[in-house]
Amino acid sequence: MSTLPPITDLTDRARSVFQLVVEAYIDDGAPVGSRTIARRSTLNLSPASIRNVMQDLEEAGLLAAPHTSAGRVPTEQGLRLFVDGMMQVAEPSVEDRAQIEASLAGTQQGHVEAALANATAALSGLSACAGLVLVPGQERVLKQVAFVPLSDRQALVVLVAADGSVENRVIDLPRGLSPGALVEAGNYISATLSGLTLAEAQARLRADIAGQRIAMDRAAARLVERGLAMWSADGSDRPVLIVRGQANLIDEAMTSDIERVRQLLDELETKQDIAQLLGSAVEGAATRIFIGSENKLFALSGSSVIAAPWRGSDGRVIGVVGVIGPTRLNYARIVPMVDFTAQTLSRLMR
Repeated sequence: MSTLPPITDLTDRARSVFQLVVEAYIDDGAPVGSRTIARRSTLNLSPASIRNVMQDLEEAGLLAAPHTSAGRVPTEQGLRLFVDGMMQVAEPSVEDRAQIEASLAGTQQGHVEAALANATAALSGLSACAGLVLVPGQERVLKQVAFVPLSDRQALVVLVAADGSVENRVIDLPRGLSPGALVEAGNYISATLSGLTLAEAQARLRADIAGQRIAMDRAAARLVERGLAMWSADGSDRPVLIVRGQANLIDEAMTSDIERVRQLLDELETKQDIAQLLGSAVEGAATRIFIGSENKLFALSGSSVIAAPWRGSDGRVIGVVGVIGPTRLNYARIVPMVDFTAQTLSRLMR
């Protein structure tokens, strides 16, 4: 396939025809013929002229012709060009906003999973897709750490997190480590690393050691490093993933391809992989759109994912909410809907 042209390289006529094909395909899910475009457009072009433009768009890699039809459908690359360069995104409708807010209004404060389930169900119902919400394993914020000697070769590490949770781990000690090093290590963490997540604490410790800004001996520093590494390795708790509305994925356009339906439902069962996919949206500040084979997980079933991060009271991203559906999603409507749901969840968690 040739390199896809930027949207600015398309002629006005080609851009108009391409947009009409994409919009008709999103509406109906069926291949779009030149006569359909002639009826929908104000271009004053004959079906024959439209067919020539569609042929050019196919050669450019933006449209494809299914073998069973004379009509064209947008390719995944074409949909990406449409989403990035042509789609007009509006605010969610008053009705959509009211329904999303109503689904969360009755959630009691502190009942996080209930709020997430309600948000997922609301998104599924409004988008006619499957709703997804992910809360990755929570990064605990350090408050206090103590090393309690059990013997000359082992100590109990007691970690108190900012949310009040307390956890203990047994750690092996290097031979000959003095009791004073245990006290020193605990004091350093509590005084210097309190208020940081484990990842931030590890980065600070490495920087302090590299810059020789650490006021404790090497043995105590190694102890702190090992203690934090143990917590980080153990702290990636299994993510909470909620999926609602899988039945919405089996629409008329898909029932003709039972194998594709089965593949998609199988993919939805691989929750760890979905968590990894949505986890990539955590790093972004805005709504992410994954179309078809852009993500390996849903490449076989040809599905799209729209996901947006939501934040806690401290501004940290603590989860992702989104939808999965066929690549012919109504992106212009669903993107702002997902974004609004993420904003509403963020307000609820403050």
